[in-house]
Amino acid sequence: MGDTLKREAFATDVCRSAGELGLSYFRDLENLVVDAKGAQDWVSEADKNVELFMREEIAKAWPDDGIYGEEHDDKTGTSGFDWVIDPIDGTTNFVNGIPAWTIVLAGVSKGRTHVGVIHEPNADETFVAVRGNGATMNGKPISVAKEVPFEAGTISIGYSNRIDARSVLPVIAAVLEQGAMFHRNGSGALSLAYVAAGRLLGYVEQHMNAWDCLAGQLLVSEAGGSVEEQDANSMIRDGGRVVVATPDVFETLKRICDEAWDS
Repeated sequence: MGDTLKREAFATDVCRSAGELGLSYFRDLENLVVDAKGAQDWVSEADKNVELFMREEIAKAWPDDGIYGEEHDDKTGTSGFDWVIDPIDGTTNFVNGIPAWTIVLAGVSKGRTHVGVIHEPNADETFVAVRGNGATMNGKPISVAKEVPFEAGTISIGYSNRIDARSVLPVIAAVLEQGAMFHRNGSGALSLAYVAAGRLLGYVEQHMNAWDCLAGQLLVSEAGGSVEEQDANSMIRDGGRVVVATPDVFETLKRICDEAWDS
């Protein structure tokens, strides 16, 4: 646990510093260079440079660790511990001036996520989880919502160009038929953090990449939520679907996703 806690403190500091760098670009959007990677899939110089900053800090502090990120090539490590970076989750929000984007960093060893940090610079909220040690927001313990029925809460539903957008429609319909509200803020990581903090009852997405979800899945689990588990190394390699929720609604939400996506 000693090294894990050192890595958690390091990850928190790096994400907060990366957030300041991201904000410097966000406050000067008229000069931001943006490129399209695909349909509704953007990358900016902010994404690239924030990730480079985080990589450089990791390499200095933990030179033997591996590094995987959204915008740059993988670095294979020798320590058995890997870092997974999303420099800006919610780039579409970012480039359009919407203050709902996050800096995300997860630490993985032996197929399990041990450290997860999601930092939202605009709200100055930093969500942190360490396996077996709980979850916090700005240093205070957080918990998923308790005793809130499906029909009294809000479910966040994500999608991207990795899937056919029509596949999300039956999930939205089923959530509404069950009486819940649905929500999408353009940052899957931020939505996962909101589940951990009790603001949303659940989050689902048919396919996410590891850098988008590993930190948030750990946050939800450590905050008392239910998580559809995957091997972290498999997620780094292939990505996969994500279903998280409060224990009260998890089985209902999982059934909705099974019926929509596995039929």
